[in-house]
Amino acid sequence: QVQLVESGGGLVQAGVSLRLSCAASGGTFSRYAMGWFRQAPGKEREFAAAISWSGGRVTLADSVKGRFTISRDNAKNTVYLQMNTLNADDTAVYYCAADATYAVPTTDARAYDYWGQGTQVTVSS
Repeated sequence: QVQLVESGGGLVQAGVSLRLSCAASGGTFSRYAMGWFRQAPGKEREFAAAISWSGGRVTLADSVKGRFTISRDNAKNTVYLQMNTLNADDTAVYYCAADATYAVPTTDARAYDYWGQGTQVTVSS
């Protein structure tokens, strides 16, 4: 069973940066595409970023392009989400997810097999 644990969330002011981490255990991390999703209060969960097993392919939501970067370190079984120039619209619970079926990144939450518990990011304006 794959376990995912997110960390790095918090309360920050608009304009600053934050880096989220997601540590994986219990599976073959280097074979999984990984994704970050987020859910704001009263809204549906939405895709933010995804990365292929090798890190060679990345997909970003239009709302975060130019501000967020996703990366991974397979030696550490960890995927990261670097978030720059945060604004109030980025306030959400951020979840990482693992796709154990396909190695290429996808924006569809239904494709992901394992999910973390989430980490709260709150941006004050």
